[in-house]
Amino acid sequence: MVDDLKGDESWRMFRIISEFTEGFDKLANIGFCISIFGSAQTRPGSKYYEATCSLSARLGKEGYTIITGGGPGIMEAANKGASESGATSVGLNIELPREQIANPYQNLKLDFRYFFARKVMFIKYSMGYVCMPGGFGTLDEFFEALTLMQTSKIYPMPLILFGTEYWGGLIDWIKSTLLANGAINVKDLELVVVTDDEDEVVKVINAHREWKLKKIAEEKKSDDDRRCL
Repeated sequence: MVDDLKGDESWRMFRIISEFTEGFDKLANIGFCISIFGSAQTRPGSKYYEATCSLSARLGKEGYTIITGGGPGIMEAANKGASESGATSVGLNIELPREQIANPYQNLKLDFRYFFARKVMFIKYSMGYVCMPGGFGTLDEFFEALTLMQTSKIYPMPLILFGTEYWGGLIDWIKSTLLANGAINVKDLELVVVTDDEDEVVKVINAHREWKLKKIAEEKKSDDDRRCL
């Protein structure tokens, strides 16, 4: 029995490696990407579904690839907006016992069994996160990215909470409890943007792209200078 369990663990390792390999291979050259998160329960026609479609289409027209979790609700809205704008529309689908039904608006689709492998793809290939109203999954993605930026494990990127009415209570709690008790610093709050304005989202993300392009150019020049020495 113990030997059988060891065998299962060995094969699980290869499945994990295969998910990383496929993700790195398929997402290697998709350009500047924005990940959009939110509830799978959000229905077409609702306020945030339509806002997500609109925002995703605008970002697509700005030249961004849109990445979602590939399911229904907000994910569907984001993939739909991207697809209809002519942008690359990526779905990182996950096997779940319920809820996760792949939406039809993905033109690049990957399937994952393991949440942690899927989350690496979001972090590695995104230059910005937009969190629409959502549940535990959205909070999970938001706080992981926030923690990685706070601890300087990844470069800073726009981390946007869209919907002041929805997210305002969370931000108030963070200020009144975490900040008040010294668990975080005031500067940590600067990592998060809370807004209802699509124009502001596009402006923040475009400004970050300009910063990133400048940084890439500086690093390339530095490498070229070193090769000349």
